[in-house]
Amino acid sequence: MLNELNETEKQLKAFRDYVVKESKSNLTRLKKNSSKKLYDSIKGEYKVMPNSFSMEFDMEDYGMFQDKGVNGLEVNRGSRYSFSKGFPSREMLNSLDKWIVRKGIAPRNKKGEFINRLGFKFAIAKNIFKRGIKPSLFFTKPFENAFKKLPNELIEKFGLDVVKLFDNSITQPTKK
Repeated sequence: MLNELNETEKQLKAFRDYVVKESKSNLTRLKKNSSKKLYDSIKGEYKVMPNSFSMEFDMEDYGMFQDKGVNGLEVNRGSRYSFSKGFPSREMLNSLDKWIVRKGIAPRNKKGEFINRLGFKFAIAKNIFKRGIKPSLFFTKPFENAFKKLPNELIEKFGLDVVKLFDNSITQPTKK
């Protein structure tokens, strides 16, 4: 029994390590890593018990929106997440402000000094609200690939289903 638990733990560790590594690699490859905040936040934990195990992945809340996408007011991205009509939050505008500077697209005057970018931030926010966020699947693809590599006996023993495991192992975004 102990040897069986060790083998399960070894498989879960490999699963976790692969998903975390590939998710981070995808963020970089897809150029969705400008602040490194999401990249640095991706973590995985597992726990093996005699008749069960638990696994949980955690990341910044907005990571799930980047992964699964967000339906816009005018474009349906096929996501379970949607923007509702309303005004961009202060948090969103602050994030956009930092993103604009990191991307080097912040407006400047003739002297090269930054100028007020409030209108620019609102224009970008309005576009995001209308068009939504395209799914990147930076996390979903590695998760599904790692699941396919799990040994059949582990899947059968624990009655694993990729959808149930995914839903139970990722921490969902919380409303603030």
